[in-house]
Amino acid sequence: MLGLFNRLLSFLSCDIGIDLGTANTLVFVRGRGVVIREPSVVAMQQGTKKIVAVGAEAKRMLGRTPGNIIAVRPMKSGVIADFEITEAMIRYFISKAPGHKLVRPRVVMAVPSEITGVDRRAAEEAVRHAGARDVMLIEEPMAAAIGVGLPIEQPAGNLIVDIGGGTCEVALISLAGIVQAKSVRVGGDAMDECIVQYMRRVYNLLIGERMAEDIKVSIGSAYPMSKEMSMEVRGRDLVSGLPKTLRVTSEEIREALKDSVTQIVDAVRNLLAEAKPELASDLVDRGIVLSGGSALLRGLDRLIAAQTGLPVIVADDPLSGVANGTGRVLDELDFYKSHIARR
Repeated sequence: MLGLFNRLLSFLSCDIGIDLGTANTLVFVRGRGVVIREPSVVAMQQGTKKIVAVGAEAKRMLGRTPGNIIAVRPMKSGVIADFEITEAMIRYFISKAPGHKLVRPRVVMAVPSEITGVDRRAAEEAVRHAGARDVMLIEEPMAAAIGVGLPIEQPAGNLIVDIGGGTCEVALISLAGIVQAKSVRVGGDAMDECIVQYMRRVYNLLIGERMAEDIKVSIGSAYPMSKEMSMEVRGRDLVSGLPKTLRVTSEEIREALKDSVTQIVDAVRNLLAEAKPELASDLVDRGIVLSGGSALLRGLDRLIAAQTGLPVIVADDPLSGVANGTGRVLDELDFYKSHIARR
């Protein structure tokens, strides 16, 4: 009878997986796949905190809002920086997800592996307040490993490097548990900030975060390319105060990104240095898998391979790795609730 009741609840609601990232939020609906992929940005009226826009519409307002409207990112380094705004953002994404809405949904949400107990409770509470009837939290690297298809349940080492907007999560997984993990607060946002500071320091040019992101995506790299590139950059000259356009090369941007990239490589190397010999030996054949949006930085896989001596591959769909992982957990919720071990 209880089983029949639970199946009825599942039919009347839509089970949802959420990758609540610092830069972007992805929503997976069971039976439909990833249905929402929008920036984790909220625009609101200053003073009243009345929500004006969420997601892509709000991101277009960044740096362009009048004095009475502010566009903010409520997530910092993978954790909740503003509870109320994050709750409003989650509620917006849940309401936007297609599916039955007669019963509140079950939600699986990914969180950083080294999240504190306080931040874990805050994340769970925000999802419940946003309309979920049941919440399961899963570590981001575990979700990424499941989403990209790694055989996490086997008694062998699997190394996943998930590089998002706010954090880089490195985890060694075996027997459905995280054996070792490293988390560094470096990701796409830190790379963008490195580019902003480089343009200011070298050219006295002030650029916004959207221009920095465009530069990173267009010509950014972590390893020398066979054919280097260049692009025009627009900003404000800090000396004259006037708009200015100049051309920068991919070699320059690679130098600008060096500190952020080095921190990612060091996190991987440090985890490998502490790994148990049996698990480390598995990686000689299995290699390292990169997931997350920042894994798409040109040459990052080649640089990590050169620094570790291990084969490195970028997942087929790195942007959706964590979201797809939450979806697979939804498909086999009872199994994962009982088998995924917490570190």
